[in-house]
Formats: sequence, structure tokens, C-alpha cells
Amino acid sequence: MIHPVILCGGSGTRLWPSSRRAYPKQFVALLGGESLFQNTLRRLSGPAFSTPLIMTNERFRFLAQEQAAAIGLNDAQIYLEPAVRDTAPAILTAALTLQDVPDALMLVAPSDHLVREPDKLHTAIMAGVPAARDGALITFGVQPARPSTSFGYLELAIGSGAAESGQAVALHAFREKPEAAEAADLLAAGNCLWNAGVFLFRVGDILAAYETHAPDLIAPCRAALAAAEPDLGFIRLGDEEYEQARRISIDYAVMEKADNLAAVAFDAGWSDLGSWDGLLSELASGELNGDATTERGVVCTGNATAIECENTLLRCEEDNIQLVGLGLKNIAAVAMRDAVLVVDLDHAQQVKQVVADLRAAGCAQADDYPRFFRPWGWYETLGLGDRFQVKRIMVKPGGVLSLQSHVHRAEHWVVVAGTARVVVGEDTRLLTENESVYIPLGATHRMENPGKVPMYLIEVQTGIYLGEDDIVRYEDIYHRG
Repeated sequence: MIHPVILCGGSGTRLWPSSRRAYPKQFVALLGGESLFQNTLRRLSGPAFSTPLIMTNERFRFLAQEQAAAIGLNDAQIYLEPAVRDTAPAILTAALTLQDVPDALMLVAPSDHLVREPDKLHTAIMAGVPAARDGALITFGVQPARPSTSFGYLELAIGSGAAESGQAVALHAFREKPEAAEAADLLAAGNCLWNAGVFLFRVGDILAAYETHAPDLIAPCRAALAAAEPDLGFIRLGDEEYEQARRISIDYAVMEKADNLAAVAFDAGWSDLGSWDGLLSELASGELNGDATTERGVVCTGNATAIECENTLLRCEEDNIQLVGLGLKNIAAVAMRDAVLVVDLDHAQQVKQVVADLRAAGCAQADDYPRFFRPWGWYETLGLGDRFQVKRIMVKPGGVLSLQSHVHRAEHWVVVAGTARVVVGEDTRLLTENESVYIPLGATHRMENPGKVPMYLIEVQTGIYLGEDDIVRYEDIYHRG
């Protein structure tokens, strides 16, 4: 049986504004329906696979848990990384959880890639199993369709014929994302694959590779695992211990140095969906999103209309906004409540730099999502002005906000759907649709949804300071600070 390890701690800034640090692309329904994370969990389940181990960031813990549960996966092991340390420490920590079964096979996969034909990926994985059992570290690559500068490359030790056979072949070298001329040379050579970031190996073999090529990572990762504690269905790694591990990818730490490497080529409709031009290419096929218009290479999703456009993506994520493109060519336009991106697709790879510039300028939109997700539900700001803020809040069935108070603001709550149980000081009451309650400045208060359907309310805040850090928590079932 193969043990899947799913990595979902990335930020996906090249798909800003749909993907942001607070809500990265693996959790976004970019293709309609389920998220990329959910797609990944589905394709790495079944008789050949054990329960997945998910490595995610502390701030994504409830997103990962909720999205896994939504597709019926309630028994996934979710490990929380207290700091961003890239793939090498994450994969090593996952391997250490299986160190008592050194012959077990680990399959490591990112959570933000598209695989349109998972059966073909399964075939490639099984093709790599014999070599992995013989001690090879297997990586999986995609036959390049063009001289792309967006992907790393795997240079095979022998010609392209063996790569096309779907068998494990010796890997000569990893190549970083090339410039255009080098990418053309790699494509012409015929023995290079795009690096899909998927790996297969025995636990004992990858641990031995770390011992040889990155021994400094072992002590902090082992200590973080030893200090790990269960918390609300998660396993929280030791904070101080994990932070001692240097930040480095598994490619740099191990794979580029190891001499027992092999690669398996696969053709399963793979894409890393790493940019807006990549997403347009996938959606324009007409196979992935029934909401999309594909005439002349134009894709419209949400409240978007294209008139006399070519090779253009129009994406609107707000019900109250209409996005219209007229006479556009080679453009992606993405409209959200708090941010709009218009980019020539020839510059799609530079969106990452746009995010860096916004962050340096102190723009909240660089990282914050307009809808803030919490373990109990979510909230979004409808209006903000001098000394007031209006929010819409959704509380899931069974969701409970912390018992808290505020130093600088008072609040009015108006229930617009469902039922709320509200505590204000010593008073507890049930509120239903069109009923309201006032929370004076400094009063302890709590809200929960005792019903079986989501509860929605409007919150009006008034005061001299309305920041989210003006919260004093006394009790919290989700163990937040």
C-alpha cells in the first residue's frame, strides 16, 4: 500500500487576486466545483492508497479539515507546520512519522496541480513502484508540449524513447526554470520532461538520502515531531523546534545531489495552473468548466461578458459586479470585491512581482482575502468608514465564536437567516430572523449557531478603533490565542 503525503502550504501568488496568502489557490475552486486540494485528495485515494497525511500551514488548518470532510475524508492525518520551511523539512517530517516501517512506499504530491486523467497518473505511479522498491528515488515528469520557462525540467540519462515508454529511467539532472533559449534547447534535445513535483520512494531510502545530503534538517524535524501535540483533530508540530530547520526545497536539499534517481514520464492532462495564461489554456479546452465560454479562445466565468474579444479570460468573483470586456486580445481581467487585475497574458508570470510590490506598499489586498475564513464560518466587510464598520457573518451549524470583549468598540447584531444563541454578560437568549441585540463596549459576549442550517447576521461596529486585534478572548473551543 502507498502512503500519500499531500503538501498544501503554498501561497500561489501568480494567480492573484483569486489566490492570496490568506486563501491560496489550492483551496480555491478555480475550475468550478471542487478545489484543487479536494481534486488531489480524490485522485490519491482508493484501494492502492492508505489514509493521506496532509502537511499544511497553521493558518490553513480549518480550511484543510473542512474541505477534506466535505468530500467524505474525515480520517486524514493533518500535521500543522508552525513556520514556512518549504518542501524539504515537510517531506522529511512526514517520512519520520513512518520511520518504523522503512520499506513502506511514500508518494509525495503538491495539492495545487491539475490532473485531468487521474487513471493515467495511477498507471505511472504503479510503473515506478518496482524501481522504488529497488531503492530508487522516483520523480514524475510530463512530456513538454512547448519550450516553457514556467517549469523546472528533468534531464533523463537516455533518449526520449524510454521516457515515452512510461517506465522508470535513470535521471541525469534537475534543471531549474530556464530562459527561453535554454528551454528551446531542452525541448529539442528530446530527453527532458517538465518536473511535476511528484515523488515516490521507500521511507528508509529517503531518510538515508537526508542523512547523506541534508543531515542538518534531521534533528530539528525529529525534535518537532517529538514535541508534537494533538489539537482538535490536528497534530501540531513543536514550534521552536521546527523553526530551527532551514527553509529549502527537497530539490535543492536532496534530489539534485542524490545518485539513485529515476524518472517516470506520464501524460495525464497535467498542469500546475501557475499563472493566468495557464488557467486560460485549460479552461479554453471546454472540458473543465460548463460555465465557460470558449469561442475564439475566450473564457468568461461568473458575471462576465466578452464582446469581440480573442484569447481572453474574464473572471468575476462578485455577485454584485458585472465585468465586461470589449475588443480585448490576449488579456486576463479578474474582478473581486476589493481588487481588480488586468494583465496582458505575455506578462502573466510577473503577477508574482505585483504582489510583492503591493505588499511592500502596505496594501492589505496583497495578502488578505475579502472573505475571512474562521473555524466557525466566515465574515466579510460590507462597509467601512470613520468610526463604523458593517460586516456580514456566517456561522456554520454548531459553530461557536469565542467568549470575548472589546476595548474600543460596541456592536449591534441583526440575524437575517437562521437562529443564533447569544450571550451578553449574564444574559443568554435565542435570536431568529429580524431580531437583534446590542453589545455595549467592554461587555463579554458570545454567539453560536445551535441550528442545522447556516446562520447569517449583519454586525454593525461603532467605536474609535475597529481592528481585528481589539479582541480579548476568555474561552475559545478552537484554542486560538
